[in-house]
Amino acid sequence: MDALSAVTVRDRAVYLDGVLVVADLHVGRGSASNVELPVGDGTEMVERLADLCRAIDPETVVFAGDLLHSFRTVPRQVEATVEGLCEAAEEVGADALVTPGNHDTMLDAVWSGKTASEYRIAEETVVCHGHVEPSAEAERYIIGHDHPTITIEGTRKPCILAGDDVYRGADLLMLPSFNRLVSGVEINEMSATDFMSPLVRDVDALAPVVHDTTAEETLTFPTLGEFRHRL
Repeated sequence: MDALSAVTVRDRAVYLDGVLVVADLHVGRGSASNVELPVGDGTEMVERLADLCRAIDPETVVFAGDLLHSFRTVPRQVEATVEGLCEAAEEVGADALVTPGNHDTMLDAVWSGKTASEYRIAEETVVCHGHVEPSAEAERYIIGHDHPTITIEGTRKPCILAGDDVYRGADLLMLPSFNRLVSGVEINEMSATDFMSPLVRDVDALAPVVHDTTAEETLTFPTLGEFRHRL
């Protein structure tokens, strides 16, 4: 199948079969310069998620791991932000679910909703964080974990990476961080061994997908193997 088959791409998110998927919110982590900052980064994320939910009207919202940053104790503002994210889903009647990531060590302290290490959409797609290999077989995996960005003509943009038949014969979509304060990793010159996710095995087979929020259009580029020399 095509990795983007029946998928609607939005700003740092994808939607398919009634499910809105976002990843790597890292609630409580400000990273304007890869430094942990005060935890005032939540309101903007809640508003963006609420806007997406109103526009799309999903049945389910899946947070594909690293909903939280790593904490020894959870700051109060983090609890308020997580509550706001849940309310954004509830406002449109959507269920909310987390597929925990490696940073979600304190998730139980702020999340009383549904969790699953892997979440299946319809028959063919599995959502997971992507820090470990999934146990479920699928035709397509949607993951986060690496926070991909791409620099084009001097401008750095969050991107989705889409590949057909690139992981155990299955398609792959890697989402960027939903948190605009997470700088992300520039994939322009990265090799497969530079990625943290074990699901990335051939980076040259992955195509960057950028959602232009100004024009509200999605740009799908050639695979990195074909396109890298132009960057």
